[in-house]
Amino acid sequence: MIDAFHLARAQFGFTVAFHIIFPAFSIGLASFLMVLEGLWLRTGKAVYLDLFRYWIKIFSIGFAMGVVSGLVMSYQFGTNWSQYAEKAGPVIGPVMAYEVLTAFFLEAGFLGVMLFGMQRVGRKLHFLATCMVAGGTLLSAFWILSVNSWMQTPAGFAVGADGRMYPTDYWQVIFNPSVFGRVPHMVLASYLVVAFIVSGVAAWHMLHDRATPAVRKMFSMAMWMAAIVAPLQIAMGDIHGLNTLEHQPMKIAAMEGDWTPSGPDGAPLILFGLPNMARQRTYDKIEIPHLSSLILTHSWDGRVPGLKQVPPADRPYAPVVFWTFRVMVGLGFAMFGLGALSLLARRRGTLFTSRWLHRLALVMAPAPIVAMLCGWMTTEIGRQPYTVYGVLRTIDSVSPIALPGIATSLAVFAVVYFIVFGAGIMVILRMMAKPPVSGEPDINPDKPIRSAGIHPGLAGAVPAGSGGASPFPAE
Repeated sequence: MIDAFHLARAQFGFTVAFHIIFPAFSIGLASFLMVLEGLWLRTGKAVYLDLFRYWIKIFSIGFAMGVVSGLVMSYQFGTNWSQYAEKAGPVIGPVMAYEVLTAFFLEAGFLGVMLFGMQRVGRKLHFLATCMVAGGTLLSAFWILSVNSWMQTPAGFAVGADGRMYPTDYWQVIFNPSVFGRVPHMVLASYLVVAFIVSGVAAWHMLHDRATPAVRKMFSMAMWMAAIVAPLQIAMGDIHGLNTLEHQPMKIAAMEGDWTPSGPDGAPLILFGLPNMARQRTYDKIEIPHLSSLILTHSWDGRVPGLKQVPPADRPYAPVVFWTFRVMVGLGFAMFGLGALSLLARRRGTLFTSRWLHRLALVMAPAPIVAMLCGWMTTEIGRQPYTVYGVLRTIDSVSPIALPGIATSLAVFAVVYFIVFGAGIMVILRMMAKPPVSGEPDINPDKPIRSAGIHPGLAGAVPAGSGGASPFPAE
């Protein structure tokens, strides 16, 4: 039977799944726009300016939707998760305020110049504004992921007599044990999201015989990004995994489907299987001997933890964590493969003529978004049953709200989200369906709806900050 607690978790998971896509898209696309404008200023080639003007219109819509979806989650801290806000607020509140005081104001201060100032300020000042917005999105990601990392690997605090957490060392709170793995991992994921979306858009136009110089240029740039970032992301994932093994061993056990800790002969890697929480075992396993030990400990016979090391009440739900992790890893290697194939096609001189490569790029366009969502689910469900790992349980974080209230708000969210964000995504797809043209026009601040292709119903969604990636308190 579904109770108010599980429905509150479902509501936060639903809203954050929508939200995480748009800030990731904004983070990657802002950096892409910065590179495009920098190349235009350095080379004077109009193709870079055309691509900048093309993608900045799409950026404005995605940025706005990230802000709106982020505001919804902020309210849920007070409505559905008031106990979490009450107990952890003295630690996370100031850190989230730093995000507002730095990244939010940086983005808000320069966003208008970036969007509407191309014909009103000098080239160097406009490029500075673009750099500041791109830097602001990265800074926003750092602060929000610092909060999330603290929830995963809490440090620099003490629990008071009133049960609340108070900071004792803010350097340890901000630079907690997992922040240096999570921030690069998320930023690289954002770059992959944009690389594959851009390559998918370019591939669509080339498959429809619209291989203009601008389309070829953005396909080439996107494939370079995929070829460079995908292997970096795999390496960063390995580093992040070693950190998780040290600080959250039960999450690793759930990811691997291991119930008993490994012996002196090492642990096999379970490629596929069916973890069963009730019977405490993984059925129908396909294993590779020693490989789990080699990957996780970089030793042939390294020790790997098992879920039976802790009581059942302290175990994450292994079936979901096990499979979301495998989907994420599988898509990561698929993206690496496409990047490698693009290098081969580039070497052979067929990057712009190989239709099978273009079809693959089009099919793979959503892959990093799916991988990112699966990675988020692995991270957050693997942290359960805790909101603050090892300190505050999720069941003790929820607000005392009755089931009908949460059910009603979840139903309203579902309807509104699918209408509003569905419309926004349709607008973005319609804009992507048109290829960049020579002499691409700027966004016209006097007629923003017509020139940017923005639907009138979205005109009120004024970007005011990136919204960042959520701290995900209770998915």
